[in-house]
Amino acid sequence: MLLPSPSPISLRLLVQAARRTVLPAALASVAALAAMPAAQAACLSDADVTRLMASLQVRRQVETPQDVNAADAACSRAKFNASLQAAMGRPVGYKAGLTNPAVQKRFQATEPVWGVLYAPMLLPEGSIVDPAFGARPLFEADLLVRVSSASVNQARTPEEVLAAIDQVIPFIELPDLMVDTPAKINGSVLAALNVGARYGVVGRPVPVQRTAQFLAALRDTPVTIHGNGVELDRGKGGDVLEHPLNAVVWLAQALRAEGRSMRVGDVISLGSFSKLMPPKPGMAVEVRYPGLPGEPSVRMQFR
Repeated sequence: MLLPSPSPISLRLLVQAARRTVLPAALASVAALAAMPAAQAACLSDADVTRLMASLQVRRQVETPQDVNAADAACSRAKFNASLQAAMGRPVGYKAGLTNPAVQKRFQATEPVWGVLYAPMLLPEGSIVDPAFGARPLFEADLLVRVSSASVNQARTPEEVLAAIDQVIPFIELPDLMVDTPAKINGSVLAALNVGARYGVVGRPVPVQRTAQFLAALRDTPVTIHGNGVELDRGKGGDVLEHPLNAVVWLAQALRAEGRSMRVGDVISLGSFSKLMPPKPGMAVEVRYPGLPGEPSVRMQFR
């Protein structure tokens, strides 16, 4: 059973809560602000965050922020996540983004970025999702791991991460880039927007085996993504920072720099194992991991 927080709440209960969760009614009263242009500089103001949250609610694109540096991004992400937490509840984990060199190149970035995950973002396997689930919706192959020991925050190698996790979980990520001009997004802008975290479909967990063989399988496993039975793209574990657990190593260091840490029970999204693709109505999506024990997969469908 997947436990995305240290509490005894199960994934099933979290999913049920997610289905009942809506943004507070107070946001509806400011939804009209979503059409207004966002500020073009520095850290998001409180008014910017209000517009961003209103845009999130009505799935409206926002003006692409300009001239955002790393400090601006961290400040903006903190403000945005304060509003997300007020709407969605306590975080249940983190998302490491831009961990694949090909995706870094697309977003003109030289290092990963991170965002925060909330329970309403996690959907059960087999979910049927509106293809227009966001302002600029996409889907990709991903993978989650679940933290089982706070020692993960000091991990410096994949081996040390492996000792501090207890589940590897198939995951179809459904990010939302939100902005009107994706070509202008860079790593700092993406970080400011919480790395586009919107939804993701969670498969059946694979228990971790703390062996050299399992560690190698994570690195070497092919990851294939299919639409209506046709292979759309493929990658492998090593496409993510040479080993997917290096994403957790990087995340631990990045969080520590901002006075944060992963908690037991947190789920961590490791990044892109495929290209980002736009959803199509009626498409059935499946991601397969044939190199892992039991050859796990995860499925969903766009309405």
